[in-house]
Amino acid sequence: MIIPSAIAVMAIFIIGADILLLWSLAVISRFAIKYSNFNTMNSNLVFKNTVLFSVLLMLSCGSSGKNIEQREKKIEVSVENSSSEITTGAENYAAYLSLLKDKKVGIVTNQTGVIYKKGRMIVLNGGEAEEADVNISIVDFLLNQKINIQKIFAPEHGFRGTADAGEHLIDGKDTKTGLPIISLYGDNKKPKSEQLEGLDIMIFDLQDVGARFYTYISTLHYIMEACAENNIQLLVFDRPNPNGKIVDGPILEKEFTSFVGMHTIPILHGMTIGEYAQMINGEKWLKNGIKCKLKVIPCLNYNRKMSYSLPIKPSPNLPNDKAVNLYASLCLFEGTNISVGRGTEKQFQIYGSPFLAKNDFSFTPIPNFGSKEPVYKNKLCFGEDLTTIPIVEKLELKWLIKAYNSTTDKSKFFNDFFTKLAGTKKLQQQLEKGMSEEEIRKSWEKGLNDYKVMRKKYLIYN
Repeated sequence: MIIPSAIAVMAIFIIGADILLLWSLAVISRFAIKYSNFNTMNSNLVFKNTVLFSVLLMLSCGSSGKNIEQREKKIEVSVENSSSEITTGAENYAAYLSLLKDKKVGIVTNQTGVIYKKGRMIVLNGGEAEEADVNISIVDFLLNQKINIQKIFAPEHGFRGTADAGEHLIDGKDTKTGLPIISLYGDNKKPKSEQLEGLDIMIFDLQDVGARFYTYISTLHYIMEACAENNIQLLVFDRPNPNGKIVDGPILEKEFTSFVGMHTIPILHGMTIGEYAQMINGEKWLKNGIKCKLKVIPCLNYNRKMSYSLPIKPSPNLPNDKAVNLYASLCLFEGTNISVGRGTEKQFQIYGSPFLAKNDFSFTPIPNFGSKEPVYKNKLCFGEDLTTIPIVEKLELKWLIKAYNSTTDKSKFFNDFFTKLAGTKKLQQQLEKGMSEEEIRKSWEKGLNDYKVMRKKYLIYN
């Protein structure tokens, strides 16, 4: 009994691997039966069953292989562009694949750099076909297209987008592809010449949210500058700005330039990252006025009046569309003693502190995926829940004014970071003087009008 059972197991592995022909199993089975205690009738039965089982197994393997091929083909089909839906620059691959052929490529990207199509792939689930979303990393897509990617450059929050805001990141390797990852945060915001050595072309593919202090556009500046200095062409894969129709807020004053505000633009700049790259080049904002050899791969079927829901959260503390919409208005609180909900499940959708008046809404921040050490950890905060308010279409100041007026000690409300975020000292001074929102907005008008004239030259979309 032992020998025939062992031979049957051997047969499964042999057939599954497609190494030997079917007739070899017959020889093996006959050999096993010869040295077993089976009688003639049982021997013939074992032989026939072994051969029959082998044939069925081979047919099954062949069918499974076809299913795998079908799924792979459907993934390829799923990235075909529809004539009606928004197509990001990354998905507009007909415009750039030929530019990457036979080139050594570097890429600046993270978890937001994806080719995404909703409900386009058919998958098998329990034998039934159904629609599912397709979400392919731009790095994986390019490697599948035989593009020679040499290095990945990662911004704040890292390549996989899991690091806290401001967290120190170190260089390493991507576990999936084995490609080296170079961090562009901390002391290495701008790639060094040796880190760019050997590259023919660079790709930039990050999802921006349209706010001056969201640091992906600062990373863009340094990448453009490094590429210009090292004579490397830069392709920017454009993506819609979810706040693209809003231009609002104080214009940054040059003396307050920092990594959270590098150029003289308003807090909500109303541009895609590709348009913004053209502005950086056109206004000669790079060091010594140098220009980057820039090509923007545009979105298709997009205009800035469209609403755009991000398929992937752009950073750990912007978990949904509501947070993305409120981000610019609530981020000013990060320059005060008010929490914006880091350490909760409603980041940038609530605000509060232990120093505001007690009311019906409260929360207690605790360490979580988005914040290892949140402000007011384990302390009860009172404030306001904004999760159900309508979409905001301007830089809202009313919550900032309300919190300042109701805090227990106004002298401790602001910190030094507020001026960096605002890009000017004037906003804090206006709030401390008790100016109304209308009066504050009036002071922005000339700067915003001048900016809109400059901005118009670089717009790609209506």
